[in-house]
Amino acid sequence: MSETDRGAESLLEIRARIDEIDRRIQELISERARYARMVGKAKGELARAVDYYRPEREAQVLRGVIDRNRGPLSDEEMVRLFREIMSACLAQQEPLAVGYLGPEGTFSEMALRKHFGHSARALPLGSIEEVFQEVEAGHADFGIVPVENSAEGSVQSTLDMFMISPLRICGEVELRIHQYLLGRNSDLAAIERVYSHPQSLAQCRHWLRQHLPKAERIAVASNAEAARRARNAEDAAAIAGETAARIYGLRVLAGPIEDRPDNTTRFLVLGREPFPPSGHDKSSLLLTVKDQPGALYHLLEPLARRGISMTRIESRPTRSGKWDYAFFIDVEGHVEEEPLKGALAELGPAASMLKVLGSYPKAIL
Repeated sequence: MSETDRGAESLLEIRARIDEIDRRIQELISERARYARMVGKAKGELARAVDYYRPEREAQVLRGVIDRNRGPLSDEEMVRLFREIMSACLAQQEPLAVGYLGPEGTFSEMALRKHFGHSARALPLGSIEEVFQEVEAGHADFGIVPVENSAEGSVQSTLDMFMISPLRICGEVELRIHQYLLGRNSDLAAIERVYSHPQSLAQCRHWLRQHLPKAERIAVASNAEAARRARNAEDAAAIAGETAARIYGLRVLAGPIEDRPDNTTRFLVLGREPFPPSGHDKSSLLLTVKDQPGALYHLLEPLARRGISMTRIESRPTRSGKWDYAFFIDVEGHVEEEPLKGALAELGPAASMLKVLGSYPKAIL
């Protein structure tokens, strides 16, 4: 037998082995789906997907995937595959309905798919305020909103909504953001206007200054809206994600064009109920302080004394009085577990108001 014949036989054996593995994978996925359906039935015939969706359980499963992974696929690829399997299993009877800042093609939609998978029903909404409202009203099971960007800081409208909303944070998503210049005309010199969300314009200001110094920068409600406007004019362009180019029929003229290579946006998952600890959690707090010397110190000291890491603090006007401020604080830990549970009991009397916005699993990849 020639080397060519032996090579062809070996290739056929490998392909047969792959086919057998594919059959086993399919059988196991089907078995998993049957067990997922049994979980739903155990909660009652009328139970909806939202009634047995457990973000803390999903986080534990995905951390197990990472711990077991030995390659050659990356942790990120393995987590993505398992998220889609869990998403499909959960959606057998009824998919989760998740509201996000639309329209189709925004980074918020990308964050939604990263967290909930493609079997969730995405509900594009016109504003961050509307996302909160639809979840509060029960028209959406969950919502997803941007809260901060690594380059440009916090999304103020999201923070302001937390001061008046009863919703709970039940998850977080970190999304690496790549910005692209999209348009119909590949001649950059002919571009007179650039549309984008204010955050995206800010993330690309140095690139715009260098390559399109004379173009007018026009802020719009979303990057998808920017792409919709740019597709109607030869002398206009949009800054958005690559997905928007496909959806709105635009060319990618340049990119990635974000000024910082580590440009990342953090999103929060909104729900109506709190969830138990997952083992690797974060909590978000909203506090107002009494007007007295050392007020902020007295709030933070119980956290420091118990060795609780504070990952973020930001102040916002309360709008209830001149120069009154509320503090948004993110800390490690779950409010049902020590040491955070004891720290909150101690700092409560030092605060004019203490509101737990949510305890939730830390972002996975």
